[in-house]
Amino acid sequence: MDRVLRIGLLGCGTVGGGVVTLLDREADDIAARTGARFEVTRIGVRDLHKARGRGLPVADEVFDTDLDAIVEASDVDVVVEVMGGLDPADRLIRRALELGKPVVTANKELVAHAGPELYEAARGAGVDLAYEAAVAGAIPIIKPLKESLAGDRVTRVVGILNGTTNYILTRMAEEGAEYADVLADAQALGYAEADPTADVGGHDAAAKCAILASLAFDTVVHGTDVFREGIERVTATDLRVADRLGYVVKLVGIASEVDDKVGARVHPVFLPKEHPLASVRDAFNAVYVEAEAAGQLMFYGRGAGAMPTASAVVGDVIDVARNLLQTARGAAESGHRAKQLRPIEDLQTQYYVLLDVDDQAGVLADVARTFGDHGVSIAQVWQEGSGDSAQLVLITHRAREGDLQQTVGALAAMANVRSVASVLRVESEVFSS
Repeated sequence: MDRVLRIGLLGCGTVGGGVVTLLDREADDIAARTGARFEVTRIGVRDLHKARGRGLPVADEVFDTDLDAIVEASDVDVVVEVMGGLDPADRLIRRALELGKPVVTANKELVAHAGPELYEAARGAGVDLAYEAAVAGAIPIIKPLKESLAGDRVTRVVGILNGTTNYILTRMAEEGAEYADVLADAQALGYAEADPTADVGGHDAAAKCAILASLAFDTVVHGTDVFREGIERVTATDLRVADRLGYVVKLVGIASEVDDKVGARVHPVFLPKEHPLASVRDAFNAVYVEAEAAGQLMFYGRGAGAMPTASAVVGDVIDVARNLLQTARGAAESGHRAKQLRPIEDLQTQYYVLLDVDDQAGVLADVARTFGDHGVSIAQVWQEGSGDSAQLVLITHRAREGDLQQTVGALAAMANVRSVASVLRVESEVFSS
């Protein structure tokens, strides 16, 4: 046990501190499993005073504000990046790979934005780029898609990929509360950031969905390729209607291959209560995979937090260390299928539409005619009136997204329709294409 693998850690916030703690706490077991001791020799931070005051099991002189020097250092064998963001993480990771140093990252934004270029850089250098922690925290999903299912054909990946939005929707459903009230509570409890846009707007989930789509279908999918809608417009009324019809409302990422094209989307859905993802509550994450031979697989656990994410990072560190010791590298990503991306307009699914209308004779007939004029068939409808206004709740049969959106535009222009209050997609038990 005379081999020491030296780690340069870029970032020492919540996750970085968890990585240092876990490497120290599990040092003996890690050494027994890998045949080497791990030593954190350098830690890159912005504020030396703040970092040294955290009481981590490392010496003060390990901390440094010169991140480039850490990557270049001769006493760093493996670079671990947990800073987040695109810059300077992108530049630092590329430089580490150029130097032949394996990299472990938890940076979903960077992998979704520049993954293919980074994969190629790692391949060219003959070293690993590992990023299990970039999607769903402690839940192992990257390795199953890259390795365990490499001999199968994945057809669909569906995931609750953001804990903040799942917590908010859970509270709204169980308490009948409105979105703004629950968001304020989530911010006070630390579940949501002061600026929650990345979470509630679906940006975080879209980045993760892009990564999963790329791996599942051997096709380059960037974060900007993912259709995205957040939960900002979901109301307590939507959740009450969903419950009445046997659904829950979840923000999900869905990646699928249909007609030789790959689609990737993130948005709120009406999800059947019988589906395994429907029972995922609070800040937990889950990923549901469908494959031709393996069938349905479910991965569930904590999708964020210091120690769950650190667990995934350290697992990656162990993997790349083993490969480094054996002068090998792990399974590589592939874009060999290079499927065309499917536009959201071609999506085929059901829809829930909530209309505020004038409570007068003929309104329902006018609304039904508008749906029919655009080739969208209504499966269920009911009206609830109050005074001179009413709400129409409609569930469509399967329809094309582009046709539905044209229908919504026409409805909004009708004189006796006060507003199109909500439009959400309805996912049947067998997920739509």
